[in-house]
Amino acid sequence: MPDDDVTTPWLVVGLGNPGGEYAGNRHNIGFMVADLLAERMGGKFKAHKARAQVLEGRIGPPGPANRRIVLAKPMSFMNLSGGPVTALRDFYKVPLDRIIAVHDELDIDYATLRLKLGGGDNGHNGLKSMTKSMGPDYHRVRCGIGRPPGRMQVADFVLKDFSSTERKELDWFVDRSADAVEALVLEGLERAQSTYNS
Repeated sequence: MPDDDVTTPWLVVGLGNPGGEYAGNRHNIGFMVADLLAERMGGKFKAHKARAQVLEGRIGPPGPANRRIVLAKPMSFMNLSGGPVTALRDFYKVPLDRIIAVHDELDIDYATLRLKLGGGDNGHNGLKSMTKSMGPDYHRVRCGIGRPPGRMQVADFVLKDFSSTERKELDWFVDRSADAVEALVLEGLERAQSTYNS
């Protein structure tokens, strides 16, 4: 069921590392999705005192069905994401179940999505930091990046850019991930899961 409260905003957090050298990394797919959502909302990110880039706007059809969104990219590094996200939660008075973390997920095949509420961090440093700060009961849009090949270390794999083969599908994947975020906000978790959990 979609949530009928239209006044309380949703906080959508794309997880990633700030800085040009990280921009194309697998670990930064959350930032890529946030950038696309910002484009769709027709706005630009602005610096916020919570050490994040923030864009306030709305998604959905005009009128009573649309929803307030605070779109954020923490400007701490990934493993410190909890601080900025908690500060934004407090500043905008967002309940935990209206927070969505968009992040890379090793245990799902590349270009596959899973949406869920709550759960563990699966070794993801951004989620670990958020859960430590706020508890686990926020939504996740998990963007599959697959496992590292051969003996490559996980840390090396996530901090590498997508391969040329992966990049052929990347725009489509980021687009679908942004669609999933919008569906989660506008239609509720169950409907969004039935559409996007592949």
